[in-house]
Parts: sequence; C-alpha cells; structure tokens
Amino acid sequence: MAEALGITASVIAVIDLSAKVASRCSEYYANVKNARDDIERLQREAQGLKATLERVHSLCDGPNGVRLQDSQSLREGVEDCQKQLAQLEAKLEPRTTNKLMSRYGIRALRWPLKSNEVDGIMKKLGNCKDNISFSLQVDQEVQILNIHQKIVLDKLRSADNAAFDSHDEEHNARCYQGTRAELLRQIYSWASDRGGERIFWLNGMAGTGKSTISRTVAQNFADKGELGASFFFKRGEGDRGHAGMFFATIATQLVQKLPSLAPHVQNTIETDPGISGKALKQQFDALVLQPLGKIRTDRQKSSSIVIVVDALDECDREEDVRTIIRLFSQVKHIASAQLKFFLTSRPELPIRLGFEDIRGKYERLVLHQIPEPIVKEDISSFLEHELAIIREDYNKSVTQNRQLPADWPGHTTVQNLVGMAIPLFIFATTVCRFINDRKCGQPKDQLAKVLKYESRSQASKLDATYLPVLDQLLVGVTISERRGLVEDFQQVVGSIVILASPLSATSLDRLLGVPEGTVDSRTDLLHSVLSIPSRPDHPIRLLHLSFRDFLVDTEKRETNPFWVDEKDAHNKLATRCLNLLSTSENLKKDICNLRTPERPRADVDKQTIDSHLPSDIQYACQYWVYHLKESGSIICDDDQVHNFLKCHFLHWLESLSFIGRLRESIGIVDNLMAIIEVCHSLISTTSIY
Repeated sequence: MAEALGITASVIAVIDLSAKVASRCSEYYANVKNARDDIERLQREAQGLKATLERVHSLCDGPNGVRLQDSQSLREGVEDCQKQLAQLEAKLEPRTTNKLMSRYGIRALRWPLKSNEVDGIMKKLGNCKDNISFSLQVDQEVQILNIHQKIVLDKLRSADNAAFDSHDEEHNARCYQGTRAELLRQIYSWASDRGGERIFWLNGMAGTGKSTISRTVAQNFADKGELGASFFFKRGEGDRGHAGMFFATIATQLVQKLPSLAPHVQNTIETDPGISGKALKQQFDALVLQPLGKIRTDRQKSSSIVIVVDALDECDREEDVRTIIRLFSQVKHIASAQLKFFLTSRPELPIRLGFEDIRGKYERLVLHQIPEPIVKEDISSFLEHELAIIREDYNKSVTQNRQLPADWPGHTTVQNLVGMAIPLFIFATTVCRFINDRKCGQPKDQLAKVLKYESRSQASKLDATYLPVLDQLLVGVTISERRGLVEDFQQVVGSIVILASPLSATSLDRLLGVPEGTVDSRTDLLHSVLSIPSRPDHPIRLLHLSFRDFLVDTEKRETNPFWVDEKDAHNKLATRCLNLLSTSENLKKDICNLRTPERPRADVDKQTIDSHLPSDIQYACQYWVYHLKESGSIICDDDQVHNFLKCHFLHWLESLSFIGRLRESIGIVDNLMAIIEVCHSLISTTSIY
C-alpha cells in the first residue's frame, strides 16, 4: 500500500496518526488521574514523531525530494512507524460500555495501558524516530559527498558543444529516412558484435556525408542507451579543433553514462589536479582506461557502449591523431566494459599511418568506394524530398499565379542534379540551401543558376558546389566594383573561414576595424554556405569545412576570383588582434576594475568579465599568437610583438586568467619562443654566408 501511494502519502498518513494519538492522549490526560505520567510521556513521543515526519514531508517537497522517494531505508522506517501508530491508536480507542458513557460521559474513560506496556511502546516509537532521522542524516551525507564529487569532476575542463546533441549540432543534418540503409546496417551490426573489432573507421573524401552519418549513428546509439560519449572535431571551433580537452570531455560523458566510474575519476583528479593538461596517454590512462578497469559489469548482460568521434582529420596536430588511434586500440584489453569506437575522417596521410600502426585491430569502410548506383539512389531520394519541401513552402507564400508546378522541378532535372553531385552529398545540401535562399532569388531562377554549371568542365566537384553561390555576388557590377567586392569578400569571409573560434558579426566588425554592420552586409547572400544567425551577437559558422578548402586551395589561385591567401589572412588577423590589445582601454592593470588584487578568480561573475573583456578582445587574447604562427611570420626586436609584450605582457596574462585560459598561456609562450628561435636560426644562417 505504501509503495503504491508513494512515500509522501505514507508520511502524511503517519503525521495524521501521530496527531490522532496525541489528541487521544490529551483526552485521557484531562479525565484519567491515575496514569498521567505515562499519558504525558506517550503524548510527547507522539508529538515528537509528528514533528520529525513534518520535516520529512517538507524535504519530500523540496529539490531533493526525488532522492528521498528512492530511499529504501527511509521508506521502511516510515512504514514501520505507520504500523506502530496504527496499533497504538487501536489500543487507545475507548472501550467503556455505552451505558457508562451515557451516564458519566467522558469521565468514564479508563487508561488501557500498563506502565510497562507504555515503556515498550515508547521504545518502539523512539526506534522509529531514530531510524527515520538516521536515514535523513545518511541522505544528507550522501548529498554532501555528491556535491563534493561534482565539485571535483567540474575541474575536468570539457570542450563546449563537442557532443552530437549540443546546441551547435542541433540543426545539422541526419540521414534522410531510407538512405544509407546498408551502410547503417553494417555499422549497427559491428556495434552489436561482441567478438568484433573495437574500432570502426568510416573514411571518405570531403563532402561525402561522414558527419551526417555520425550524427545519425550517435542518435541511434543514444536512443538505445548504448552511446557512451561523442566528440565532433571541428576546425575553427576553438576547443573542438584540437585534442587538448578530448579525453576530459570523453571522460565527463562516460561518467554520466556509467556513474560507477565517478569515484575512480574523482580519485584521479584529486591525486593529480592537473591531469587534463598532461600528455594524451596520461590523460587516457588515468581518466578512461584505469577507471574502466576498476568497475565490474556483467559482460553477458551488458550491451556495447559506443564512443562516436567525428572528423578526426580536423584535429590540428597530426601527432595527436595518431596517438588517439593507438590509444583506442588498447581498449581491447579491458574486460569490464564492451567499449567500442566509431571514428570518421578524410583518408589523410597521418590518419592512414595511424591505422597502419594498429593493423588488424579495426574495421573499415570507405564512403567514396560505395557502388555508384547506391550513392545515386540516396542522393536522388534526398534531392526529391528537399526540393518538394522547397516547392511546398514557396507555394504557400506566394499568390497562385506565381506558384511552381506540382511536379517541379521534374524527374529529368533532379537526375541532372544527381549527376552533378555524385559522390558529394555536400553538393546536394548546399544546392538545396541555395535554391531555398529567397534573398538570392526565386527557386526557379536559383535552380537555373546551378544548372548552368552542369556542362562546364570543372577541375573539382567543389567548383560546381560553391561557384553558383559566389558568382551571384558579382552579377551586374563593373570591373572596378568587382575588384572592391572581391577585396571585401577576402577581408570578411576570408577571416571567417580561418578564425580559430567563431565570432559574431558584431565582434568581427570590431576585430577587423570595419564599420558596424559591414560583416552582416557582406554575408547577406551567403546563407547557403555559412550558418548566419538572425541575431548579430551570435556567432557565424561554416556549414562545412569544404567551403574553407575551396577558398584557400592554392591550385585555384588563378581560376577562383574569390581565392583567399591563407597566410596573408592570418597575418592581417594577427596584426588586427595586436592593434586591439595594444590600446590601453582594452588591456590594462586591473582590467575588471575589481580594486582588490587578492580576490579569487572564481568570485568574479561572468557578466563582469564580459563587460570589461568583450568577445573580440577575448578572441584576440587567446589567438593572436596562433594567427602569427600560421602566417609564417617571425618576431624580432622592436617589432609590433616585442613592443606589445613590453607594455602589456602582464595585462595579457591577467586577461587570460579572467577568461579561464591561463593554463594555455604556457603553450602560447612556447609558440612565441619557437618563432624567435626560427628568427635566430635565420640570422645565424645569414651570418655564415
């Protein structure tokens, strides 16, 4: 009965019983004179029990009520208390005959309990109260331990938005229903095969749909409760572009999936608080391998736990990529967990070498080697579905005389697009976004622009994907205007594609030193290749890395009018970052105006930090050295870098501390030292000759 009603209902019942017993004792106390001590003792015990249960009731209604509902010891204590009080109430029920009661009234009451019986009841009720109080105390101690554990685990720094279900990945595509069927079947079969390899490597060239498959696979595993963790690498997305927080992020998600890992990971952090900054092998051993080796699971009953890692090629250090692959292969020796790894990447040399190192310990599938008829059918299904939605949405928004025909664009046109796309799914998705972009024109006209490229001899499929989008920027402009538009494009879009972390249009305006609204106006017609939010204070992102590849490809320098000189773009951004930071208003002593140097960083709220260090300044603090290094520049005495460091080195470190990046400052300074060493090496070589 108590389990059916829930602990809250049982507590209410006990409170009611306690009140009845206390009330009954009051009646006896007023009318029975020979047992007042016993009556008073029992009444106090009932009232004390009522107060304890009222406290329990209050806690059940509080934020930790769910935990109390699940407390078996508390439930048993309340049930025992309810049983004892029910028996006591029955004993206190007046047993005087109706005749005496009618003649003498309440004065005819007789106290039904002997003194030794009262002692026994008091002891039982006291035990009930003690058991309930002990259960609450244990629960509070568990809460304290959980809070401590959470504080410790929070010291693991995770990469923001790296998981497949993060807000940044929310609107990115999953496989359209019915497509990639055989491929997905093969992946799910691998995951469920206990005797199979621990690693599945899906590789394919740019634009073949690897990330879409990763998101689909991760969602499927999550729905079945088999997803342990996911990490979607993405170049230009801050901490998602390197492996520095990779294992800490994986460990954090694994703890959520396997709570029994928590105390072991906690012990690791308490033993070595700086573990998340150590070498990858140390992180993997201490945060993943060793904790997994300490838990016990029933291998016969437990299903596989899959970790999904997408776009491994977008991890910025080749050595880290090979290390990750090698470390994952070691999981074969863990007996406690059926842990598997689903990896995707382009077939680039460092990754091929990494898998060569673990030859025979993985399963592989090459996307661009899937038979063309299967790919053709999948792309055809996708285009038919997406173009039908575009047609329906357009027809809902215009008058009848402007509506597209019910069979638009027609089977032949769809097949022409399929022929242009194969084997690149990114062509199909970009073209659909372009056709649907009403800022650029009507769907019928947009489609015609794309089809113009069908008969052209393209050096790359990416030309047919992105040139229709970019060529519209130059429609109807003179040669002199064209030069200015291309320069503006290279300044704005060239910066967007090489940023180390995305910036909003407003922040990028400030970073580039251009009038407010410039970035917005230069990207108005690029919604099919850039993720451009409706709010100017939200970051602009690349929809696909292949757009960056297309713009910075050195082989297209003479053929692509929008070609971006990557090193020059990095150099200009480094200069702009230093210009911003060299201004005394942007970097100075006590930048947050705290006036209390001893105040801990944890006590400074984010709003205060953001108001004194806006996002463009935070970006410049974190990445000016990155852009300088990528530009191939060297630093020498009395140059811009030297003068900045002489004036603002400590101010810069203070700002890095406020934005939670002080730990990275050591690596940043190491990069600066490397550039100086290159400079010395060049000078030494020159002096020899």
